[in-house]
Amino acid sequence: MEHYEDVSYVVEGAAAIITIDREKRMNAFRAQTISELIDAFKRAWADKAVRGLILTGAGQRAFCAGGDVKVRAELGNYGPTPNGLFEIGYFHRLIRDVPKPVIAAVNGAAIGGGHVLHVLCDLSIAAEHATFGQTGPKVGSFDAGFGSAYLARVVGEKRAREIWFLLHQYDAATAERWGLVNKVVPADELLPACKEWVEELAQYSPTAIRFLKHSFNADTDHQAGFSQMGMHAVEIFGETDEAKEGALAFAEKRKPDFAQYQIEH
Repeated sequence: MEHYEDVSYVVEGAAAIITIDREKRMNAFRAQTISELIDAFKRAWADKAVRGLILTGAGQRAFCAGGDVKVRAELGNYGPTPNGLFEIGYFHRLIRDVPKPVIAAVNGAAIGGGHVLHVLCDLSIAAEHATFGQTGPKVGSFDAGFGSAYLARVVGEKRAREIWFLLHQYDAATAERWGLVNKVVPADELLPACKEWVEELAQYSPTAIRFLKHSFNADTDHQAGFSQMGMHAVEIFGETDEAKEGALAFAEKRKPDFAQYQIEH
């Protein structure tokens, strides 16, 4: 995949900078975006000159606003791909499996599925204006895998449940205090800070870094099974009237009405 429509890929020094380039849609991803991200991550994996990956979004408004709910409301899915699959679950695992550190440069809102992406990265540096939060239960979706179970490992059970149940948004200072990000910097220092970290780790043994990453992942690798089950559950749930109400309400810019879907037992 030599030409990308939704993603840009550049190598600067030891860093592969992979940017979700859908600024007008708050860098929300469709299925094609994920296919291109997978290809870009594999390119960085194969390039021996690349010692670290930086994942970011175009512009200053958003890192990634998650799945493109407008596309989902219009098509009933996240659009076509070359192989016909929406491989978000595979991309989650790829972030963890690529044997090089992945740094999230959170340049704005990291919301919904975009929040999951930054959480899965090995390190996160946020611009001072960045915001963090979930939207799933509001738009008829959820992440029953890494997006919730692994999040609890990062910030603790109580805070992870607060993020998912209340859908509040949190500023960068709170994210740093909670351990959601490693560092907060002014916006114009974000990419330089990420590249500085890549250049720093590039001085060290790549084999040692690889084994350390796998060692960190080993403790939570079993969550990949929950993630796969959760992705299939979301596919089934997405066909229900309840899920469609969430996506349609978002597209129509109104409050969703879930009153009739209350669980009775």
